[in-house]
Amino acid sequence: MIAVAAPHEAYESQPEYTRETAVTARGLRLDGPWGPVFGPVDLDIGAGGVTVIEGSAGSGRTSLLLALSGRLKPSSGSLNVFGRTRPRDIFDICSIAGFEDIDELAQSVTVRDLVTEQIRWDAPWYKLIGRAGDEQLAAVCGPVFGDHPLPRLGQYVSDLGELEATLLRIAVANTKKTAVLVIDDLEQVRRDYERAYLVERLADLGRYQTVICSTVNPLPEGSPVDVLTLRDDVTYPDQEGAR
Repeated sequence: MIAVAAPHEAYESQPEYTRETAVTARGLRLDGPWGPVFGPVDLDIGAGGVTVIEGSAGSGRTSLLLALSGRLKPSSGSLNVFGRTRPRDIFDICSIAGFEDIDELAQSVTVRDLVTEQIRWDAPWYKLIGRAGDEQLAAVCGPVFGDHPLPRLGQYVSDLGELEATLLRIAVANTKKTAVLVIDDLEQVRRDYERAYLVERLADLGRYQTVICSTVNPLPEGSPVDVLTLRDDVTYPDQEGAR
């Protein structure tokens, strides 16, 4: 059902992960009230690195990613993510970012508010957490932003560029550094050179996590990713009302 490209050559230089299988799906399918949403899908995703799922944007592709991350229960088929098979158990080891209507950032809040809220969310209920400062900003955003300047604490989300907003969205979603990080729609960053930097940062995260993301258009040749290509008749991109 899915064409798989050869693993990225440079992956062998990353000792943090062995190239075991992270995700295995067989006959994975989701049906909605208007008909099939995706499937049946068979795929294998290796541990570590970045795997990009290429396919038409739409509810089918997005729902597939949500199923792979334990956010949706498939109608049929099997899914194994690092040995876990129940959606609730898969949910616990997966973080998601970039999903419309799920993890969108409120435009009227500041970077400080977002970072503070995420730190408080992650902390034990009995621990008092003050407002985030530069140290907390660096801890949350630094691993994702890399060499790119961090946003200012007082900056509103509405004032961030596409790349900065996407990196921030990933950073606050990935504070627990779960085994799997799933990101929808790399085309949210429209400039080619900014999207290339985003992929570079995801590749760095892939040294310690399994990163799965989606795109419509192929990335430039030589990008540090593996590629899975979905057929439109597997993900039903034009299925109205499927999500």
